[in-house]
Amino acid sequence: MSRTMEGPTQVPTAPVQAAYSYCEAVTGQQARNFAYGIRLLPPHKRQAMSALYAFSRRVDDIGDGTLKPQAKQDRLEATRELLGRIRQGVVDDDDTDPVAVALCDAARRFPLPLGGLDELIDGVLMDVRGETYETWDDLKAYCRCVAGAIGRLSLGVFGTQPGTRGADRAPEYADTLGLALQLTNILRDIAEDAANGRTYLPADDLAKFGCSEGFHGTTPPPGSDFAGLVHFEVRRARALFAEGYRLLPMLDRRSGACVAAMAGIYRRLLDRIERDPDAVLRGRVSLPGREKAYVAVRGLSGLDARHIGRQTHGGRR
Repeated sequence: MSRTMEGPTQVPTAPVQAAYSYCEAVTGQQARNFAYGIRLLPPHKRQAMSALYAFSRRVDDIGDGTLKPQAKQDRLEATRELLGRIRQGVVDDDDTDPVAVALCDAARRFPLPLGGLDELIDGVLMDVRGETYETWDDLKAYCRCVAGAIGRLSLGVFGTQPGTRGADRAPEYADTLGLALQLTNILRDIAEDAANGRTYLPADDLAKFGCSEGFHGTTPPPGSDFAGLVHFEVRRARALFAEGYRLLPMLDRRSGACVAAMAGIYRRLLDRIERDPDAVLRGRVSLPGREKAYVAVRGLSGLDARHIGRQTHGGRR
């Protein structure tokens, strides 16, 4: 290793640039909603976000793969060891793992709280062990690992604008926005998760709405108030979005546009789920590309950031 600390706009070496290109390709192919947001970032931030996504995708793929639980745990712990090397900055430019090369470079350029990736691994290990969640507080702890941590890592790339009032709470808002996205994911993927033997919604909530037997088809459980359950969780997600959106006025224009685009797509998914709760039992709810593009343009225009900014300055601090 011969490199020293580089500024965020320093041009990467050719091997590092190739590693970033690989991560951007992975992101473009596998992260349809995420990719709409990061397209709005300047190149150096887009590259760092792609490196974060590619590493996170690797962790998720281990958890979702077909290996036996012990083999998954071994792979996840090996990935944690790799993260340790990245944290120490001892991955060479010509290392054969492009994700490690790119993330190591990104960690030099930006103040990334890499412990968040340890939290992600912890969360995926919870999946491997088949953990279920009795209460919202239990589920929230899981969501903080697999999504809130990614929000805090992303903030390391975005940064906050100098002199922003309340910037010390930015990590809290980024974390909360991650929870909102993850709860929306959980609602969207109810049928897919049930088919894989997983239930994420809190057992307390399932019991309250007569859904404790789980979801085994394209229609709600007999005698249940499935629509009531979905609307209850939608309200919870909306409250998280409202709190997390307080991050937007703290970001520069393009970082704010990225966050607004990603969050906006998920909020529109939430709207669709609210209008037709049973749709999540029939398959994955999604948005057409033209609607995602509209949300991205709206984010780049700054409409959401200005709206939240007015609410923030006019309300509590």
